[in-house]
Amino acid sequence: MTKSQLADIVAKKGHLPKKAATEAIEVFLDEVKRTLKKGEKVVLSGFGTLYLSKVADKEVVPFGNEKRRQTIKAHKVINFRVGKPLKKAVW
Repeated sequence: MTKSQLADIVAKKGHLPKKAATEAIEVFLDEVKRTLKKGEKVVLSGFGTLYLSKVADKEVVPFGNEKRRQTIKAHKVINFRVGKPLKKAVW
């Protein structure tokens, strides 16, 4: 599903103009980004939780090539933990 398709569904089910639905989705996504950037969790009851994790430096060896060791610098990743209702609905 694309953002545009989601906006169509929200507009139809929410009895809103498509422009208002698109704007609401944009505001929601901007707030999720802002919250994650601050290092806070985004908890959507019944859906799941988005949160940041830090990955430490690690050394990797390309398959079968010991001479080409590379170090991947520490970085952040976004994780998603599925909520029980969503898990039940999908699995």
